[in-house]
Amino acid sequence: MSTTTLIVGSGFVGRAVAARLAAEGGTPVLASRRLPAGSDAPWVRLDAADADACERVVDAVRPDQLVLVHGPSDVTWCEADPERATALHTAAAAHLTQAARGRRTVFISTDNVFDGSRPDNDESTPTAPANAYGRAKLAAERIVREAADTTVLRVSLVYGWEPAESVKWLNFFASCAHRLSSGERVEAPDDQWTTPVLVDDVAAVTAAALAPGTPGLLHLGGPDRVSRAEWAEAVAEGLGVPRSRVVRVPKAHGRYASRPTHTCLTSTLLDGVLRPHGLRVRGVAEGVRDLLEAVK
Repeated sequence: MSTTTLIVGSGFVGRAVAARLAAEGGTPVLASRRLPAGSDAPWVRLDAADADACERVVDAVRPDQLVLVHGPSDVTWCEADPERATALHTAAAAHLTQAARGRRTVFISTDNVFDGSRPDNDESTPTAPANAYGRAKLAAERIVREAADTTVLRVSLVYGWEPAESVKWLNFFASCAHRLSSGERVEAPDDQWTTPVLVDDVAAVTAAALAPGTPGLLHLGGPDRVSRAEWAEAVAEGLGVPRSRVVRVPKAHGRYASRPTHTCLTSTLLDGVLRPHGLRVRGVAEGVRDLLEAVK
């Protein structure tokens, strides 16, 4: 019998997780406030901040397991309204873990739970959020970790392909690719580092993390630690356009000012999850190449 997974959050990551689970023979069901575009998975309307709605949806879908990818994830928005950000994240975490009633649950979190002072945050590194988004996610993590049979999967910066008409600047790779290929210059900080992870690899690891016995806390970062400027230059190289179109700037110069200096994750536990499933996480050069080849 097919395993049914309720995926709360039908954005970029949620849709990728649904596609991965469907490809593995499962039955994913997306849940969000708005109908998602670009997904063939069944969908139900859900405001995760509404406790009764969460109970109704779980009772109706009767999932075997849950993946929680709910937002808001816009760091700038969270910084502008930190109390609202925390309220939304914690309410959804509380309502959904309560409605799950012990079902296996994976909660997608962020590298922003660290203050950015070190480039090697693993599962034992003390948390110290430097921004409102990180504080909201950490508060939600604590709720999830109190529930039975849960894993908090902290993920570094996620990237992948999106069409030009739907891409958001939060998807750094796709935003750079579209702008560079159209002849624009791209400003990118050379003093803000990350460990980017391809969205398909995030989906594969999330699916693997649903297996029983997965650690309660797990980090997923890509194998390459790069500045955003270096990353943008790798995109330019993959596109065959001049690297000079990437303009190196300090992160204080623009929208990245509220990001920690290092949004990087390492792990002492990830190999134990990857190996039984024959998985590996791609580096930046391979990820850029695979994405650009796929859309030629």
